[in-house]
Amino acid sequence: MEFKESEAMITHIQGKLVEKTPTHVIVDCNGTGYFINISLHTFSQLTDQESIKILTHLQVKEDSHTLYGFMSSAEREIFRLLISVSGIGANTARTMLSSLTPIQIREGIAVGDAPLIQSVKGIGLKTAQRVIIDLKDKILKIYDIDETSLSQNNTNKDEALSALEVLGFMKKQSERVVDKIVKETPDASVEFIIKEALKNL
Repeated sequence: MEFKESEAMITHIQGKLVEKTPTHVIVDCNGTGYFINISLHTFSQLTDQESIKILTHLQVKEDSHTLYGFMSSAEREIFRLLISVSGIGANTARTMLSSLTPIQIREGIAVGDAPLIQSVKGIGLKTAQRVIIDLKDKILKIYDIDETSLSQNNTNKDEALSALEVLGFMKKQSERVVDKIVKETPDASVEFIIKEALKNL
């Protein structure tokens, strides 16, 4: 992963969590309070424990030094890949990680799912296509993803959603449950997805 040395100056901060909101945390480290921007994905993983260790990315500009924080190295890695794309700034990358999980972004790019990337507020078709063009090969290589199994997963997921709709379940509600199942069991069959979804709907 290529990034400037200055961005690696602060790689994590460990201390007392003094403030937590869906967009930022403040961590007190030996009397100094660090304001750290976070995504909703990281916010959802935060516990109410007082002591916290958060991985960081320091963005250095002429007029500002901004910290972005992540609960997992996987999310930070996706964030760094996203901001390497022309037209994707740190705030856009954070919005993407607030709308989609790192796995959804990774797999969406791997299979060239432009509508998924475009579903993020503020991202147009051209930007979504640029993200896919710039990052697809890197993501396939870094994560050793098999494209054929991914497209099979998407087909199984779509078939399961159609079946649940026929059974009278709301699409939005079904999608949330099915996404969770597919995330936990990536090679799940259509039947397995439907059975598991019915237990949770």
